[in-house]
Amino acid sequence: MPKDNAGRLVQGKVSPRLAVPSHIVRPEYVGKPAPAKFTGSDVKTPEQIEKIRAAGKIAASAIEMLRNEIRPGVTTDFLDRLAHDFVLDHGAYPSTLGYRGYPKSICSSINEVICHGIPDDTVLENGDIVNIDITAYLDGFHGDLNHTIEVGEVSEEVHNLVERTREALNRGLLAVAPGRQVNTIGLAIENYAKRFNYGVVRDFTGHGVGEAFHSGLIIPHYDSAPNYATEIEVGMVFTIEPMLTLGSYQWDMWSDGWTVVTKDRSITAQFEHTIAVTETGYDILTLP
Repeated sequence: MPKDNAGRLVQGKVSPRLAVPSHIVRPEYVGKPAPAKFTGSDVKTPEQIEKIRAAGKIAASAIEMLRNEIRPGVTTDFLDRLAHDFVLDHGAYPSTLGYRGYPKSICSSINEVICHGIPDDTVLENGDIVNIDITAYLDGFHGDLNHTIEVGEVSEEVHNLVERTREALNRGLLAVAPGRQVNTIGLAIENYAKRFNYGVVRDFTGHGVGEAFHSGLIIPHYDSAPNYATEIEVGMVFTIEPMLTLGSYQWDMWSDGWTVVTKDRSITAQFEHTIAVTETGYDILTLP
């Protein structure tokens, strides 16, 4: 994924799919065109929540490991291989690998890539930012998170975007409370982002997670009321993962069917955690 003359990313060379040892338990969707429809509940038992936390800890620890490897000169394919091996070494399966045919174990989204960037031979350069999205599957449950990481020295404008996107996630977390509607989360995020005239991506959302990678529950990151009025309940598990841009929230998709870029090619950042709803707010399940 080198850059064109305008500095924008173009598709690079994707290496062959990495192997997974036979003793690693795979999610049911691996080898199928789509996952089975989830018919369970987004409200989890305490025992289920602890299993999600165990998976989330592996995914979060993998991101912290990669944080020390991200520097100018490395490729996103190299980062994918490191994360793949890390997750396997901890007895888990990298959830994205084989999900609806996705070919890699992480998503690596650089600069104007909103989400779902496929690791390839792109070389990270000083001043880039890269979002690393990792989900681990362990003992029947997924734990999902992402962080945006600066590569070398970035501009003040881009640094501020990254830090404010991190804070936007915090604002969304603070809006979580039993009895509220899930659309209050997006209201809090958009109200914060509007202070800086950032675009707030609408079409890619948070989601229910647990036994299913995506349960069907949608958590929007913008003010969507009166839509998305699902009531938040104690024990509910879902992700919050705002995507903010320096320009428009509109997007294009590459021909690979995965890589989503800002329509105006403006820089974009994202942060994500999986949380469980408590009686007083939330419990983050994706910490190292």
